[in-house]
Amino acid sequence: MREMVRSYFAASLDAYVEKLNDTGVPDRSLEALRQELAAHEDAAEGHDDLSDMFLDPDAFRASAGLTDAQWKENGPSLRQEMRKARRDQIREFLSRAESLEGYSFTEPAQTAPKLSQARSASLSAAIADFKAEHGPQWSQEMRNKADAYLAVLVEYFGSDKAMEKITRQDAAEVKQVVLAMPVNRKTKPETRDLTLQEAIAVPGLPTLGIKTVNSYLDMFRRFWDWSEKHGRAPEKLFVDMKVKARKKADDGRKTFTPAQTKRLLRELTENTSGLVKSDEYKWSTLLALYTGARRREIAQLFLTDIRQDRDIWYLDINDDGPRKSLKTPAAKRRVPVHSELIRLGFLNWVQGLPRQERLFMSFSYNAKEGYGRNPGRFFSTFLKGLGMKEPGLVLHSFRHTMITRLAQAGVPEPIYQDIVGHEREGVAQQVYFKEGHTLAQKQEALEKFIA
Repeated sequence: MREMVRSYFAASLDAYVEKLNDTGVPDRSLEALRQELAAHEDAAEGHDDLSDMFLDPDAFRASAGLTDAQWKENGPSLRQEMRKARRDQIREFLSRAESLEGYSFTEPAQTAPKLSQARSASLSAAIADFKAEHGPQWSQEMRNKADAYLAVLVEYFGSDKAMEKITRQDAAEVKQVVLAMPVNRKTKPETRDLTLQEAIAVPGLPTLGIKTVNSYLDMFRRFWDWSEKHGRAPEKLFVDMKVKARKKADDGRKTFTPAQTKRLLRELTENTSGLVKSDEYKWSTLLALYTGARRREIAQLFLTDIRQDRDIWYLDINDDGPRKSLKTPAAKRRVPVHSELIRLGFLNWVQGLPRQERLFMSFSYNAKEGYGRNPGRFFSTFLKGLGMKEPGLVLHSFRHTMITRLAQAGVPEPIYQDIVGHEREGVAQQVYFKEGHTLAQKQEALEKFIA
């Protein structure tokens, strides 16, 4: 399989290099290749699914002479290998183009860019410019992460460290530092008053998980990629440095069984246990059950986010307002109110509320979890009180339950992805179907969920 893919991309590389030598390649084409390379680096490591974006599976199949049955059996593996091969093909081509030492393919010959720009850039100045450019497009959560992650670089190297003085060996050392960093070192009593190096030296403390470590390293990579492109650094660092985690079948969270959801529904609406202390906990939990929405999305809803379009009531899940945030752009969506919620009196409860900003005014704000901490803690106590507490069952399990039940009911994947706020997969869905499904389509699908 690998040799088949290698031969295919090797042949097209030869054609690209021939064109490079004969006529040159426009600078804008080289920049487009660099952007594509960054995307393939993520996809090849399993961090993003580009589906067939940038690839041409049909051309590959024709070249390799694969039958429909062979493609069906090996398609996913071949796509992954094609991403890796395309990534390495671009690297090789860019390496050959850059070896021309500044030769321009669109204008008369010129000398290579001067390195004085990189020499004059301090780490703190480059970080400030990077955040100034990207900050307006980031969510508040992403801005907070960038501040925290990049602050580690400043703490380790010093704010005045020249970007050109930071080497690949330095990057490797930073990786080891991040791997050794204690969890919550800025707030834990044992480490909050210590320097980075002192905190790492404290024995017996739990360290960052692999996912968080890779999040740090990815931010560093993106920063150096931007710095190299903008003349702040002489080369890219932290490329291909993410830590490979052991594969897991899932995230450890379970799906509620039909018997469990029936019992939870009965206890939430009848409160025979006396565990439901307020209507806010009742309705926030029922919304999680009947929408599959994230707890933060539910907890931060404004009163004005409960809306009606013709005869369909829906939740407008957005980040329009103070202290509201969304995990991803795909999380911004409209989710119909399930008929069972209406039957139980949700709209009557909403309409009876006083004029207030948020739907759940008693939920307090937390910088890490938004307004989602209170409903999460309530649900944990609720499960424990009912004798239903077990590993993997949390409020987020309603999200798994919704996806599972809709899939089992025959709802097409793109529709339930729209309902729960997942990024739709494939070029057709991402590029040509940006509007998404109508409220009526989502309502029809959502009504197939029965607690």
